Amino acid sequence: MKLSKLFFLPLLALFTISSMSASFPAEKLKAFGGWELLGKKKVNYGLDRDEIMVTAKEGLFSKLHLSVKRAPINLHKLRIHFANGQTQNVEIRKNIAKGGKTRVIDITGGKRVIKKVVMWYDTKNRAKTRAVVQVFGKH
Repeated sequence: MKLSKLFFLPLLALFTISSMSASFPAEKLKAFGGWELLGKKKVNYGLDRDEIMVTAKEGLFSKLHLSVKRAPINLHKLRIHFANGQTQNVEIRKNIAKGGKTRVIDITGGKRVIKKVVMWYDTKNRAKTRAVVQVFGKH
C-alpha cells in the first residue's frame, strides 16, 4: 500500500501541472480572439525607428497586426524579420489613434517564425504620454 501511494502521488502532481500548463495558452489566445501577444514597446517622441523583439518562444504565424495604447502614433512602415534571415517590408502610412490598430498583415511565404518587427513612425503628442505599441500574431 505504501509503495502505491509513493508511486501515485508524484504521477498525480505531474499530471496536474502538465494539464494546467497545456490549458494556459489556449485561454490566453481565446482572450485575444485567437491573437497571441508577441511583444511590445514604449515608443519615443518625434520621428524614430524602434524594434520589437518577438518574445513568443515557438510557433509559426500567418498574420500579424499592431495595436497602439496610451497615445496616437503615425506609423510609416514595418520590416518583419523572420528566423530564417528573410524580411518582409510593409508600407502602413497611417495615423493610428490611441486604442487603434493596423490592418491585418498577411505574412508572405506561408506560416513563419517571426524574430522581430522594426517600425518607423513619428508622434505629435502634446500630452507628453508615450504610446505603447503591441505586436500580435495569428497562427
